[in-house]
Amino acid sequence: MRKTVNQGYKQDTVLQAARCSQKADTMDSSKAQIPSEFHIRKGVPGDARFLATLGRKTFSDSFAADNRPEDMAAYLDASFGPGKQSLELADPLSVFLIAEVRGRAAGYARLLKSPVPPGIRIRPERPIQLVRLYACRQWIGRGAGPALMRACIAESRKRRCDGIWLSAWDRNIRAIRFYRKWGFSRVGTRPFLVGNDRQNDLVLWRPLLAAPQ
Repeated sequence: MRKTVNQGYKQDTVLQAARCSQKADTMDSSKAQIPSEFHIRKGVPGDARFLATLGRKTFSDSFAADNRPEDMAAYLDASFGPGKQSLELADPLSVFLIAEVRGRAAGYARLLKSPVPPGIRIRPERPIQLVRLYACRQWIGRGAGPALMRACIAESRKRRCDGIWLSAWDRNIRAIRFYRKWGFSRVGTRPFLVGNDRQNDLVLWRPLLAAPQ
């Protein structure tokens, strides 16, 4: 599975599984080129319970088979819950982006203005972390991941960040290929904890060039 010392701040893959539903709230328009099928909106305080359920379900569906039940339970309890997601939604350095199709969730992402981990060979001035990016099972391979990534890049530029970093489990080859396709490259490694289980993550970085005028 996947893990970090920073319990709860682990970038997860775009290749997640879950059946999700959520009524659409206020839509946030973006200048990014997002497939017309998807609507991307920002998370609001009322989304806390929904995001907690979605995050817990997608993480468990994706990684429970590769972790001991007690480690998975400890990670889920520490990382997902209405109280936890309420704090994340209230953080001015954090933003959730929710992809919806006809009022139902197709996936979500979370960005956090956060420095790259110690020991990484790059030292950007204004980095932002892609903490999580999930697509619901029925939308994997159908454009939800790219739609969310485009929205993340647009939001990061809007916040005047000079690049995006994330960490991905070193055994998750499919996710790593996805990120490389989007211009991410390896700049280091870091440990990740799920419960008491320590694993290795690749730290990936994508510089952001100025948006075309």
